[in-house]
Amino acid sequence: MPVAIKWPRHVAAATVGFSALVAGATTASADTVIKWLHLENQEPVVEIWRQVADEFEQANPGVTIEMQFLENQAFKAKLPTLLQSSEVPSLFYTWGGGVLKAQEETGVLRDISPALDADNNKWRDTLKPSSIAGMTYDDKVWAAPVLNGVVSFFYNKELFDKAGVDASQITTWDDLLTTVQTLKDAGITPIAGGGGDKWPIHFYWGYLAMREAGHDGFTAAKANENGGFTNEAFVKAGQHLADLGALEPFQNGYQGATWNDALATFGDGRAAMILSFENTGRTQASNATDGKGLDPANIGRFAFPTIEGAPGLVTDNMGGLTGWAVTRDAPPETEKFLEYYTSPEVSKRISEVQKVIPVTVGVADSITDPLLKSSAEALADETWHQNYLDQDLGPNVGAVVNDMSVAIVSGQTSPEDAAQQIQDTFELENM
Repeated sequence: MPVAIKWPRHVAAATVGFSALVAGATTASADTVIKWLHLENQEPVVEIWRQVADEFEQANPGVTIEMQFLENQAFKAKLPTLLQSSEVPSLFYTWGGGVLKAQEETGVLRDISPALDADNNKWRDTLKPSSIAGMTYDDKVWAAPVLNGVVSFFYNKELFDKAGVDASQITTWDDLLTTVQTLKDAGITPIAGGGGDKWPIHFYWGYLAMREAGHDGFTAAKANENGGFTNEAFVKAGQHLADLGALEPFQNGYQGATWNDALATFGDGRAAMILSFENTGRTQASNATDGKGLDPANIGRFAFPTIEGAPGLVTDNMGGLTGWAVTRDAPPETEKFLEYYTSPEVSKRISEVQKVIPVTVGVADSITDPLLKSSAEALADETWHQNYLDQDLGPNVGAVVNDMSVAIVSGQTSPEDAAQQIQDTFELENM
């Protein structure tokens, strides 16, 4: 369920239904309405976004920005229908990848290249070129990139100390499995998991596949070469995940737990680790039962381990490149708002509250939060950046990856069968 919070002006309630979201929009108060569909339910973040929107409204009389919220899973399920409705949003959150490409192919999006290139590339020059490339298909840019991220393990230092675990010694997958068993022997739940949402578990299979296949092997699979996703490397990745599942590392009831539940489990100190995003310092606190969570000084971070003898490197990262996609008939002021949103001064303010790593040039260098800075340094030193597989491989293949990841770790299917189902879906999508 979405977290109930007090919403600032213009913001749709967190519990809004799909029909209410569509029916609630109005253009009576202004000449131009920008409908901003997002999936953020943390009040401090929504408040800074609202401040930025208010500033833009004040600088652009006649423009109103309406913020509309859908919870993560509802967003993924209902967005395709909403994009084809009469109340299509002006801009919406995107993780890029194959999902964005599929949306572009339906004709519902607008190429923002002209806006980026206006005034002698004024807006384009403020954003990292690699981030723009990540939102580009057919030589057109289909979303304004805003954030870079990396998925890592975060851990509770006190619980590690209690179990006698040294995080700096967790460098291989076998080390991680040993850590899980050591924590269990100490009466500590090792990992907080959100199996009900499925996608949090796909991080494990995805990272293990990256480690087993390496960049070249993964690229070959996406080109449907060497057996595609049935290649031995991907079956081995599944077996490693099954080995983890056999240790029963997650909290009781994890298969029905949402991502917010997992963050609460970690933030309450009921589990020692979580495989999570760069903003975990903030989100674990806001989802914790007391609303405060772990002291940031009690949280450490380490990279997803390597697999001994496999080609994947510890500097090969999985993480998001996220942004805002603009729909075909959005008001022309939409791109201007996004240019303001990603401007250096505004981007820095948002980063300080949201605890994220902006793609605006120079802003990441100003990050002072130790935990976030550690993630930013990992991004700066990376050798390969892989987008989330449930986005990169497209909606249909991605959904199967999510399903199979949960099925493997819970012992419901074999690594071989899972690899075959992923490959079968991949081939159907790429015939």
